[in-house]
Amino acid sequence: MPADHRTGESAELSPAARRLYAYAVERHSFDAGEATGALGVRAAAAITELSAAHLLQRAPGGGPDRWSAVAPRAAAARALAPLALLVRETHDEMDRLRGRLEELVPAYEAGTAHRDLSGSGRLELVTDLGAVRGLIAQLVASCERELLTSQPGGGRPLETLEESIGRDESLLARGVRMRTIYQHTARYSRPTAAYVERVTALGAQVRTLGDGLMRMLVFDEHTGLMAVPDRSGAALVVREPSVVHFMTSAFERSWLGARPFPLTVSPDAARSISDELRQTIVRLLSEGLEDKVIARRLGMSERTCQRHIAEIMRAVGAKSRFQAGFLLSSYPAPGSP
Repeated sequence: MPADHRTGESAELSPAARRLYAYAVERHSFDAGEATGALGVRAAAAITELSAAHLLQRAPGGGPDRWSAVAPRAAAARALAPLALLVRETHDEMDRLRGRLEELVPAYEAGTAHRDLSGSGRLELVTDLGAVRGLIAQLVASCERELLTSQPGGGRPLETLEESIGRDESLLARGVRMRTIYQHTARYSRPTAAYVERVTALGAQVRTLGDGLMRMLVFDEHTGLMAVPDRSGAALVVREPSVVHFMTSAFERSWLGARPFPLTVSPDAARSISDELRQTIVRLLSEGLEDKVIARRLGMSERTCQRHIAEIMRAVGAKSRFQAGFLLSSYPAPGSP
């Protein structure tokens, strides 16, 4: 960019330049020698600075060495003229680009209408995490009756909860019903419990379940989002009524078998949940699943899962996972009736 465009260089005047400008505005013209004598400092550098800022000009009819002050508004007009031209040219280019793109609107609308008639527009894969978050925010803002959420994986990350809390509180304040299912392991997450306390105070309902949850959201029984296996951050947007109905029914079946999320966990409740988790681990072990798969299914760390498995193996007297799988498939689980 040419030097004339860089107005920032003259935005802050030096003290010497300010003194010289005050001197200049009191007289019709002056030269460097007069200014130096009056101010007690060499004026050449200050003259160069003020001239670059368009605040000094050669005095008309006064010779090449005489200067006169320029009004600040006039100086600003001269300094900003190149930028104003650049802004106008940019706006013109924006208008041309917008016009070229808007020429494609009829073709886009005709294509999407055909797609919706064929039913293909009722399932949409969104792979960008930022786009998924933006879509969720949009659907939450337009939700009018009820939001169903199913969130496997144990306690939710703190940053996710911080992102959700304001949005969910606004939803509940509008009178929209909200029901959420977590896994039992979420009860032991302090950030998750604090989030649950805030939203339940506004009317949300939260329950927990041991296993069998599918990560999904359903808005007003007409739009659903579900996680995509092995595609972290991706979501499948569902607008097909029969599929949304299936998602809603799956949520309702899980809801009936889930337990209310307590804000405090009593020793008896903790033992009950722990026994249920162990029974679920027994079932998954008997199916031959690996530790990391079981841990992911139950929303716990692999180390915690391995500790439970070791306790179960001791209880049934198994020396190996293979033997444990055989024994567990043949006999009732520890602690079961």
